[in-house]
Amino acid sequence: MDEDLFDKGLQTRREVLGAAYVDASISNADDFNRPMQELVTQYCWGDVWNRPGLDRRTRSLLNLAMLTALNRPHEFRLHVRGALNNGVTREEIREVLLQTAIYCGVPAAIDGFRNAREVFNEVDAAS
Repeated sequence: MDEDLFDKGLQTRREVLGAAYVDASISNADDFNRPMQELVTQYCWGDVWNRPGLDRRTRSLLNLAMLTALNRPHEFRLHVRGALNNGVTREEIREVLLQTAIYCGVPAAIDGFRNAREVFNEVDAAS
């Protein structure tokens, strides 16, 4: 494992997804899933999320579209929070979901709207 890239990824991952969530994921890792946590933190967050060429807002918007297309509600909800942390507006999230309705299907977009609204409600309740 590249410790520098891991540390850089851990910082980015915390900034986008929130320290509490990330720290819990890391601390709850066991012998079985620790390699996955290391891979995600180093490669995904340390390398790809920190590449030049796209800002975090754009990466968040892309992730929301891709996670909708792949029907990954847990990850979608997590990345809705990350998108909000990256300055993406609720209106922009709505537009991404409308776009996915055309290219990924209405049922996928409906699930996205439902999941996004649940995250918005959680965020509002915590405010």
